[in-house]
Amino acid sequence: MSDSRLRSSAFGGDRDHALEIAPTLRPFVEELELYEGLLRKWQKSTNLVAAGTLSHIWSRHFADSAQVLEAFPTITTWADLGSGAGFPGMVMAICLKPHPGAAVHLIESDQRKAAFLRAVSRETGAPAHIHLGRIETELPRLRGRVGGITARALAPLPRLIEWSQEHLLKNAVAVFLKGEDWSSELTASNAAASFDVTTIESRTNPSGRIIAIARDFGARRD
Repeated sequence: MSDSRLRSSAFGGDRDHALEIAPTLRPFVEELELYEGLLRKWQKSTNLVAAGTLSHIWSRHFADSAQVLEAFPTITTWADLGSGAGFPGMVMAICLKPHPGAAVHLIESDQRKAAFLRAVSRETGAPAHIHLGRIETELPRLRGRVGGITARALAPLPRLIEWSQEHLLKNAVAVFLKGEDWSSELTASNAAASFDVTTIESRTNPSGRIIAIARDFGARRD
């Protein structure tokens, strides 16, 4: 088998695995293929993702991102902090296309990455709104406009909670994808002293967790 056919087979296997572990993605294969193509094209000139993850875009990035929406499927307005290549926010926006009024606000301070996100949103028709600027400036402007806040591979949990606190106090939910240091970060944040906290095992990273934080999960009707 040629090298190109080997690569195609590997990528197809990764896609099938991603669709198995994150069924939310299944209706949006066409849009995600466009996304993948744009990511590979832009990656040549803009460092969007770690090179070692390119052969596992579907499982490492698409399925991983979809977990946030699968954990809170009734929230249709989100802010994604430090969006980078669009994970998890752009994947969530694509999956929210069928929902009237859905909106995902992607905050990114790098102009080239923001341009990439606009290209993906345009090509896929995702209800994504790109905000070029710093989180400290852009996130307060979204107060009262989002039901959820998310981020991946951005900052330690205490910092994420600090940025999100005003929204949490307005009954938004924060859902952060964290790696193997999630437990120590959670302890350092002391989040449980002020908020309800729940952890969900990641289906794409066995040592990681999805950490969800809210003012009062018991009072929510989502």
